[in-house]
Amino acid sequence: MSGNAYPCGTPKDGPASGDGHAASGDLRHSLADGHEDGLEPVRALDLGATHSIDDLVRGMGSTAFGGRTLGEAADVLEAMVRDDTCMRVLTLSGAMTIAKQGLVIADMIDRGWVHAVVSTGALMTHGLVETAGMSHFKHDPARFTDEELLAKGYNRVYDTLELEQNLDDTERLVNAILDEVPEGTTLASHDITRLIGERLAASGDDRGPLRSAFEQQVPIYIPAFTDSELGLDVATHNHKRLVDGRKPLAFDPFGDLNQFHQRFIAQRPGLADEDRAWGIFTIGGGVPRNWAQQVAPYIDILSKRVPERAHPPCRYKYAVRICPEPVEWGGLSGCSYSESVSWGKIVPASEGGRWAEVKADATIAWPLIVKAVMERLDADR
Repeated sequence: MSGNAYPCGTPKDGPASGDGHAASGDLRHSLADGHEDGLEPVRALDLGATHSIDDLVRGMGSTAFGGRTLGEAADVLEAMVRDDTCMRVLTLSGAMTIAKQGLVIADMIDRGWVHAVVSTGALMTHGLVETAGMSHFKHDPARFTDEELLAKGYNRVYDTLELEQNLDDTERLVNAILDEVPEGTTLASHDITRLIGERLAASGDDRGPLRSAFEQQVPIYIPAFTDSELGLDVATHNHKRLVDGRKPLAFDPFGDLNQFHQRFIAQRPGLADEDRAWGIFTIGGGVPRNWAQQVAPYIDILSKRVPERAHPPCRYKYAVRICPEPVEWGGLSGCSYSESVSWGKIVPASEGGRWAEVKADATIAWPLIVKAVMERLDADR
C-alpha cells in the first residue's frame, strides 16, 4: 500500500488511531436514527405469538421482501372491501381453478367483495368442470410421458391433469344451455356465463365461481372469449345449429365492453364523483387485467372524442396484484401499478391511491391474503 494511503474511513488530517472512537462518536451523533424521520421499524416474525392466519400475515407485513408486500396487500384489500363507496373488480388469469382456487373466488364473490369478474375463458371452463362435479388429477411424470397423456385423453396443466372427457361433458352441458336460446339472440360473454351459472344453481351443483356469480348477480366478462374451451363450445353449437337448418347465435364482444363501462360510471349514483371509488384485485395479468383497467382511458377517450358521452375521470383507487412476472419483460402481466398511473388507470399515491404488488405464486399468497381479511372482517361481527 502506498505511504500516502489511509485505511477506509480514516481522515487524512484526523486524530491518531488512539482517538478514533471520539471521531466515530461525533459521526454517529450527526446521523439520523430513523425514528426522528418517522420511519417504520421492521420487526422479527414471532411465530410463538401467532395464533391465526391474520396474525401471521400482519407479522409478515412488518418484515421484509415478499412477506412485507403480502402483508401490505392484505391491508389494501381490507381497505378496499371496507370502503362502501368502492366498486370492486376481480381479474383472473392463469390456471387458478384447475389449481383448486375456485372456492377462493367463490368466497370473495359470496362475501360481497366483488362486483364484477374479468377472466380468461380457460379459467372459467376448468371451474365449470369442478362445479359440475367432475375431477382433476395430480400428474405423476414418473408414470406417464406427455405422449402417453395425449393417448389417454389427459391434458396436462403443469402438475395437474384436465380430462378430455371432462371437456366433452362440459360441451354437452353448454350445448344444452345454448339450445334453449331463441334464434336471433345476440350474446356477449357475460350473457353466456350468467346462463351457465343459472343452470348450475338450478341443478344444485357444487359451489364455484360461475354459480356464485349468478347467485350474487355479479357479471363475469371473458374478453378473449374465443381463446378458450367455452368459446370453442359456442362455436361448435353454432355449427350444430347450421347443420339443423337454424340460424347461429350472434356474439358481440362490445356488449361486454359497453355493459362494464356503464356499470363503472353508474356505481353509487347518489354520490358525487369525487366521493366514489374503484378497486381492482388481480391474479396474474394479461387480457383480463388490461381489459378491466382500460375502462379509465376509455372514459377519457369518449370525453375527448365524443363530447356527448363526456364523464369525469374514473380511476382505480385501490389495487392489489399477485403475479411473479418481472417488469422487464414488458408484458401486461409484469406492468407495475406505477406504470399504470401514467396511462390514467390508477390513482397515484400522491392523490390517495393505495396499491400492493406481490411477486409470488398466487396459489401460495392469494389464500393467505383472503383468509387474513376474512378473519379481520369476521372479528367485527
